[in-house]
Amino acid sequence: MHASFPVDVDLALVGGGGAASLVLAALDRHDVTGLRVAVVDPVHKRGQDRTWAFWGLPGDDLDPLLSASWSQVDVVTPAGRRVLPLDPLRYAMLRSAPVYDRAAEAERRLDAVRVGAPAGELHDDGERVTVRDPDGRDLVRAGWVLDSRPRRPSRPGRTNWLQHFRGWWLAADRPTFDPQRAVLMDFRTPQPRRGVSFGYVLPVDDRFALVEYTEFGPELLDDAGYDAALRGYADLLGLDLNALRVREVEDGVIPMTDGPFESRPSPRVVRLGTAGGATRPSTGFTFSAMLRQADQVARALAAGRPPVPAPAYPGRHLWMDAVALRALDRGHVGGVEFFERLFDRNPPERVLRFLDGVTSPAEDLAVMRSSPLLPMTGAVLGDAAGRLRARLRR
Repeated sequence: MHASFPVDVDLALVGGGGAASLVLAALDRHDVTGLRVAVVDPVHKRGQDRTWAFWGLPGDDLDPLLSASWSQVDVVTPAGRRVLPLDPLRYAMLRSAPVYDRAAEAERRLDAVRVGAPAGELHDDGERVTVRDPDGRDLVRAGWVLDSRPRRPSRPGRTNWLQHFRGWWLAADRPTFDPQRAVLMDFRTPQPRRGVSFGYVLPVDDRFALVEYTEFGPELLDDAGYDAALRGYADLLGLDLNALRVREVEDGVIPMTDGPFESRPSPRVVRLGTAGGATRPSTGFTFSAMLRQADQVARALAAGRPPVPAPAYPGRHLWMDAVALRALDRGHVGGVEFFERLFDRNPPERVLRFLDGVTSPAEDLAVMRSSPLLPMTGAVLGDAAGRLRARLRR
């Protein structure tokens, strides 16, 4: 912890997880100089605590950090297996340890101050922001604050689901996995009464892979439920767990909601990550939008502009997500059917770019045409009625 408070800086990062780590690395990459930076977090992130999977063009700044990447992926349903070529994109896996290491190196180059204390209230007077600890003591005064602490939507959504999962990092003594093939979604898992489940496999090499079970839905499982689901999925894959070692376990819960996240709560406070709307409501995917936010913040600061990124997703995508969540939640369409049609009736690149929120309006219309017409029309009407009721209540 810094010995003298409050620390006076130009930029304070409140929260030191993935979003802040990507911002630090982007500031270093864009050679932002002369900026006084502070990181406020009681924990200095190190080592391996999560895995991100995302798609994009090869040859970017993250390539040296990747654990693995694939030029094709499998989508599996009870009806069969589709092998999706991703060219020119690739599906990539990034573990947290190299991201945190790169952020730590960027901190050193930026000569950033690390404040090892929890942040409480942020007081923004329009000129400076004061970061206080939970007891009300001033920790930092900053020109701008980037806040990535988790928080709820600014108002409850009409549909509130969760992406929740458990993954096992499995190690084998002999070749067991195909390192050329990643399984993006495998819907042969038993489907929950309300929601959708799938497994996936991300092999690092032929003897080491992440095997994960994921659900989209309103309710979490207990530990025994996740473990039972993973054992069942391993059986579907033909894996003999008695011959494998579980090296690591990863768990997570990510919001899937049409409730709005307030990305600019005051003039000089900007929220990033899930708190800043980076989580895609219909899928829970977050990493690509976090990466975009970090790059936009760094480019703005390098040019002397305010560090305010663009909205994580176009408004039309958030509307489409709200409709899709409603259709899935109310049972208008089954989860397996919804995703099966999405991948069956669109080129893989279009689907992945749509899930990242970077498709054009024309591509969005093509995606919409691939969904079941009558059930989705009912969801559109229901969403419109829900929005009207919410406005009348407000």
